[in-house]
Amino acid sequence: MFRTLLATAAAALVSTAALADLEPGEVAPDFTVEGYQAGEPVSFTLSEALAEGPVVVFFFPAAFTDGCETQAASFAESIGEFEALGARVVGITGGNTDRLSDFSTQHCASAFPVFAIADGMMSEYEVRMLARPGWTDRTTYVIDQSSHVVMTHNALSPYEHVDLSLEALRSISAAE
Repeated sequence: MFRTLLATAAAALVSTAALADLEPGEVAPDFTVEGYQAGEPVSFTLSEALAEGPVVVFFFPAAFTDGCETQAASFAESIGEFEALGARVVGITGGNTDRLSDFSTQHCASAFPVFAIADGMMSEYEVRMLARPGWTDRTTYVIDQSSHVVMTHNALSPYEHVDLSLEALRSISAAE
């Protein structure tokens, strides 16, 4: 009986988070965040970046955790493909934000910036990790130049985020 209740509660938490994501077609809220690239402080404003091309925003739970290291390395390895499609990649987290400078060099290979989540962003982007308060869920958004969400992928597994983002960017390029 306890296992059944626990499984039901876990399923409710997962399905609630999955249903809450911004959906394709919705306008992505603008934001400005502070963080690091190659260990150096940087700032990022979504609306300014969108003036130059689409943006891939991937939220990850916490710097220096296994899945997040894997996901960051995967984005770093594929950065040339993102750049070829005119897209900018940024990572954002709510966990272990005091270690982002080192994370930006060690696991992001200095290929893209990582940022601490700004006030209100967890709610606006619906990425609050229910099981770990203060941490962000693993959710990736592809946002086109008109500020619309083109793709949303929410999965704790770090493995499909890059491929699905590239596929969405290719569909934007094909439509132009």
